[in-house]
This record gives sequence, C-alpha cells and structure tokens, in this order.
Amino acid sequence: MPFESPRPFCFAPSRSVCIIVLLLLAALLATGCGSGSRRISAPPSDQSVKYPKGQPQGPRAKPYTVLGKTYHPLLSAHGFSEEGVASWYGKDFHGRKTANGEIYDMYGLTAAHKLLPFNTVVKVTNLQNGRSTTVRVNDRGPFVGDRIIDLTNTAANQIGMLGPGTARVRVESVGDVPGLQDGDMTGRFYVQVGAFANKDNASRLVTRLQGQGWNARMYWADMVRFWRVQVGPWSTLSEAERMREKLKGEFAVNFVVAD
Repeated sequence: MPFESPRPFCFAPSRSVCIIVLLLLAALLATGCGSGSRRISAPPSDQSVKYPKGQPQGPRAKPYTVLGKTYHPLLSAHGFSEEGVASWYGKDFHGRKTANGEIYDMYGLTAAHKLLPFNTVVKVTNLQNGRSTTVRVNDRGPFVGDRIIDLTNTAANQIGMLGPGTARVRVESVGDVPGLQDGDMTGRFYVQVGAFANKDNASRLVTRLQGQGWNARMYWADMVRFWRVQVGPWSTLSEAERMREKLKGEFAVNFVVAD
C-alpha cells in the first residue's frame, strides 16, 4: 500500500521525532492492510436459513432452504457413507445456537451436515492420513462449495486438518441410528462411478452409460476440481446399493452418495 508522509507533523518537532512518528504511522497502516480473520466454512446466519426444529424424523423432517437451494433431510442414516471435503468452524460460532437448538461448542465433538438426521453419530476419516474421529450431528451445513461436513475445532484437530482447514474424508454412520425405518433410508441416492479432470472424458462416460440404459449425470465439483459422473437417482439406500453391485463389474471403485 503506498504511503505519503503527513507533512504537518514535521513542522514543530525535531527531525528524529518526525521519523519516529512516520514509522509508527506506517506500521499502523501496514497492519490495517494485512489484517482480517480467516472465515472457515460454517452455517450461514439465521436470516438466510429456515431450519427444521428438533429431531428431523416423521412429520418434522421438513425441507429447509439456504441461499435459494432447498434441502430435504433424510429420515434415516442407516448404512450411510459418503466421501468428500470436510471443513471446520470455530470461534465465530462458539456459543451460538445450532440448527437443532443446542449451543455450539467448538471444543466438543459434533458436526454440521446438510442431510443427516440430528443426533446421527458418524465416523469421519481423513483419507490423506487415515486418522479418524467420531462426532454427533447437531447442526446444518456446510453451505460452501462442495464441502460435505463441518467439524468442531477439536474434531478437526483429531484428524489432522486443523491447520490446512479442509481435508478429503469418508463419513460413515455408526451406532444407533435415529429415524431408522425398516432398516432402510429414504432420499435421493446416486452411485458415483468416476471423477475426471477433463470434461470431455466425463461427457463420454455419461454418453456411454446412457447408451447402456442408465440414467447418468455429470457435474463440476468445484472444491476438488473434478467432473463427477453419477448414475441415479434412487429413492432408497438399499436400491442404490443394489445398483452399485450391478455396476461393480465395470466400475470396481464406486460408491453411493446422497444428493
């Protein structure tokens, strides 16, 4: 930032005093230009979100809208698993209410997820170092880019992503699952069969899958900068899992994701 010395300060004081004053002013200006807190992914303010209240199951599993996009919370997390980018949110939200009405504690072991039922317990594994933690979902988010889960400061530290701020993770439901319905989970599920840096390669795969009778789609995942190719959707997790097994012959590495 350019700095122009304020000449009025130099009329009365000695030359040495002038220099000291100017140096102090320059330091203050430099500090002002470089400061600014780093805002890591977190749920937006209450003004932009219509949160469902309480446990999202049965008639209370109502859709909610964030920044023009509507989300439909799942009624069950039975067998839930997905991979994507995790982030964490800290002091800016410490002490504020979460989506289920609890008070957010950045030193606890909780998480924000867009679709999983509140109180679902999930295991989060950092795919880069193999470290994992177990957290309970009590908030909605993250609503930034292609991120799939927001962790507390403590949980992020346990899997070694506190410094980087984000990491590729696997999220898996564990333990008792709230909202379980006859051992299945309803929603919109896809089977991901590929991810490409080159759009043409992704497009060719979509065309090939459609030629085989599959309903395929591709979309740009900005956070990881890949074109993802997915088949679906199916309304239950069990149906998506059956389709995943059928696709394993051609796509050995595939997995189910929730929309």
